[in-house]
Amino acid sequence: MREMGRRSEHAEHPFKAMRSDDGHGVALTAAPTWATLWGTPTVLIVRTGQKDVITAACPEALELGLRPGMAAAHARALVADLDVRDAEPDADRALLDRLALHAARQWTPSASVSGPDGLWFDLTGTTHLFGGEERFCRRLLAFLKRLGFTSRIAVAGTPGAAHALARFGGKAITLLPSCEEAEAIAELPLAALRLEPKALVAAGRFGLERIADLYPMPRGPLARRLGLKTVERLDQARGLVTEPIVPIVPTDAPMVTRRLLEPIGTPESIAQVIGDLVDDLVILLRARGLGARNVVLIADRVDGEAQRLGVGASRVTRDERHLKRMFALKMAQLDPGLGIEAMHLVVPWTEPLGAQSAGALLETSRKVRDLAPLVDQLGTRAGASALFRMSAQESDVPERAMCRVPPLATPQGWPGWKRPVRLLKRPEQLSNVVALLPDHPPRRFTWRRQRYRVVAGDGPERVHGEWWRSPKEMWAVRDYFRVEAEGGARFWLFRRGDGVEETTGDLSWYMHGLFG
Repeated sequence: MREMGRRSEHAEHPFKAMRSDDGHGVALTAAPTWATLWGTPTVLIVRTGQKDVITAACPEALELGLRPGMAAAHARALVADLDVRDAEPDADRALLDRLALHAARQWTPSASVSGPDGLWFDLTGTTHLFGGEERFCRRLLAFLKRLGFTSRIAVAGTPGAAHALARFGGKAITLLPSCEEAEAIAELPLAALRLEPKALVAAGRFGLERIADLYPMPRGPLARRLGLKTVERLDQARGLVTEPIVPIVPTDAPMVTRRLLEPIGTPESIAQVIGDLVDDLVILLRARGLGARNVVLIADRVDGEAQRLGVGASRVTRDERHLKRMFALKMAQLDPGLGIEAMHLVVPWTEPLGAQSAGALLETSRKVRDLAPLVDQLGTRAGASALFRMSAQESDVPERAMCRVPPLATPQGWPGWKRPVRLLKRPEQLSNVVALLPDHPPRRFTWRRQRYRVVAGDGPERVHGEWWRSPKEMWAVRDYFRVEAEGGARFWLFRRGDGVEETTGDLSWYMHGLFG
């Protein structure tokens, strides 16, 4: 009726009720209040000593003067229709852990729980995947709102500053530039530094209310009055002392333990316990459908020192005989000292490993033998870097056309043209070469102080330089020849240059490989 002009009151703006757009089609409006959901002011209480204390209160309860830390009996006296519920800190912690695990899988690998009501994210190198820090914060607010939570986010250079601005800053999103933590948190109360209750009481006794009041105070008197932890929290918030974030791990590493009734130190007893641990570990890996790539043995000695012994597998495995054999080869490196009282097996690197086919029942079927156990044993004795295979790679220059690959990797296809069995690491220059230019192999040459007379030859095979690697190879040319000398020796030679243009090479000859 107001819009039709039949009432004297002014009409509301026609676009006032539309939802705000943050680029995702989700409005960041306030969540429904507790009074709307439950109808009455609500508080959560926990038993402390002989009385019930409020740990959290809804906005309506806060407006009525109820605060965390107040006795529940006092709150009931102030508000007659107060809804009092028991707090569930364990359930709250479980929910925060689930949110941190979700963040570690979806947003950033470094996510941790911050206190009883917050999360820490290390956004270094991840926000560009979501369109920047501000866009990521808006998406995070919308995600939490869909779960029924109201939240505030602060992005700062230190965890302490982010914690303080998120809880006491008053803004839904706070983006703090780097190296401005001290100025940003100066006007916040001391409770923003996560101080202990005794430190807050002592600070109130000395008239210290803001964080800026601590800046001009000398370190010695400040530590004596408010405790050394206060100085540490202040330095952490300003970035003077590092505060590492211990990230939550999405999955627990498989681990088995054996605690011994008496300390052991003989090789036989140690090998027996390792065998029992491997059997337990294989059962655990089969239950989870995993295989091990690395297994670490931790032996707790009587003197408190922990001995570590690790073995690695070139291919994921959970074969107990293979793992026992690997530990037996390295057991001499384990120092039992005065005795070992506990042993653990941990698998820090696992991969999915399902069921394997045992082969057909026909007699003609032959199962290819797995080389991984042999590679692991040889690598344990000689070192992992001593085992490799040769494989071809895309390059026309012969010394670049081959590369080393892991021993279990599948080599790439070999070139179709003939190549020598032995290729020198570096081409060696020849002397006293007699050859007809431009397309004839040499008739005589001297290599390593020995003269050779060529009786047969084939070529040339022209190889151009790779100009995209180096400007010096723009016009470089090599002409390769396969020659046979008196006595049956066969060599692979090349001449720098095509014999016509000077820019292609200086016409010097080199030995590059040997056939047979």
